[in-house]
Amino acid sequence: MLKLLKNTRNPYQPVQRVYCSSTSKKDTQKTIPKNVLETYQTAHLQPENGAIYDKKPFKIHLDQNKLYSWCLCGKSKSQPICDGTHKNEFLKIKLRPIRFKVEKTGDYWLCNCKHTKHRPFCDGTHKEQHIQDAVK
Repeated sequence: MLKLLKNTRNPYQPVQRVYCSSTSKKDTQKTIPKNVLETYQTAHLQPENGAIYDKKPFKIHLDQNKLYSWCLCGKSKSQPICDGTHKNEFLKIKLRPIRFKVEKTGDYWLCNCKHTKHRPFCDGTHKEQHIQDAVK
């Protein structure tokens, strides 16, 4: 007889959730994680934002000291992680993924609207009206 287990979700599979601005009731200020590679990357040289994939961020489990590539173009089939779609020369995509590492292993909210000021982490920009209107 088969035994059904609860909570058998793959921890590396992205889970779609709504944005949460703080972790404690006393703390009303947003806590946005820091990209360990921020000083070594060229994200600031890509001022454009990619296509809006979704108007909500994705919560994903990330490991410390592992290199990740966040999709900036918005065309990846494995959002929010880059799958190399931008390399297709027929699509003529100029945007490149943002490489990042996290300070500690845990769950993080990655931006899916591609308009965050703290790439690749969600900063709540998806709540703006023009982004909410863009994706129905």
